[in-house]
Amino acid sequence: MSLDSSAAANIAHVLTEALPYIQRFQGATIVVKYGGNAMTDEALKQGFARDVVLMKLVGMNPVVVHGGGPQIGSVLERIGKPSQFIDGMRVTDRETMDVVEMVLGGLVNKEIVNLINRQGGRAVGLTGKDGDFIRARKLNVTGKTPELSASEIIDIGHVGDVDSIDAGVVEMILHGDFIPVIAPIGVGEDGKSYNINADLVAGKVAETLQAEKLILLTNTAGVLDKNGKVLTGLSAREIQDYIDSGAIHGGMLPKVRCALDAVNGGVKSAHIIDGRVAHAVMLEVFTDEGVGTLIRS
Repeated sequence: MSLDSSAAANIAHVLTEALPYIQRFQGATIVVKYGGNAMTDEALKQGFARDVVLMKLVGMNPVVVHGGGPQIGSVLERIGKPSQFIDGMRVTDRETMDVVEMVLGGLVNKEIVNLINRQGGRAVGLTGKDGDFIRARKLNVTGKTPELSASEIIDIGHVGDVDSIDAGVVEMILHGDFIPVIAPIGVGEDGKSYNINADLVAGKVAETLQAEKLILLTNTAGVLDKNGKVLTGLSAREIQDYIDSGAIHGGMLPKVRCALDAVNGGVKSAHIIDGRVAHAVMLEVFTDEGVGTLIRS
């Protein structure tokens, strides 16, 4: 069946629009944080894998960092262990950390590797414990006791912050023409495993690799202004002004800070995009408009 003229013209326009981006980003490293709906909807999962493989085939170097909170919660529920959160972070005792490692480093990581491989890519899964490449430090939360209204340190267990990243392992995988798929688990000086926020790990990996782009998939259209309009094409200074004024707040704030830190740390641009849109990564990388918020250095 042949295409009608309008459909053919549209396909030709899309392909020619992609050409300058393919040329511009050939050899560039692009770190993608994969999570949200894009990680649970079957059609979106297949589309994401195809996008990553396409990027690799046209000469880019995609690096995938993934989350897996809902999957962890589901397994904990099945074994009868309740999930507890403080300030949005999962309280992670030793038993919960075992589940986190099993789910993030095993089930979820290998599913993503398999998705990419089935689309014709060559993916390699790893955690920050492989090659000791994500060094973590224990993260404590500061809260207030209701009785005294005084600050206290709350121990939330095996939850970590990034202390340092050794890019050697990831660079070796990239130079071998593979696609790294990273679970956000780090190891502390004490040898213990720590669960780290995936956005944070993606940002620090992008910064360490001096990536061309950091792309954070979300379940929203991007960073919105007070009228619900997507903000994009923003400088680091403009984003900081929005944060200082309170225009960016709530759940979006940690993601924006992560993107801002990456840009201030040498990443050329950060993108907070709508992972509910089919082929969101491809649209962001290969088209003029994109599907979310662009923050540039």
